[in-house]
Amino acid sequence: MARDQRARDNMVQRTGRLAVPTIKVGNDVVVGFNPAEIERLLQ
Repeated sequence: MARDQRARDNMVQRTGRLAVPTIKVGNDVVVGFNPAEIERLLQ
């Protein structure tokens, strides 16, 4: 992200944020390391 302007722009376009880690599960976005939320979204 720091070196790839296209990836950075894509992240902001898709999620409205510029943070890592950012994980998209379906239409939901999890920002930060939150295994419980990721697990909940994968159910």
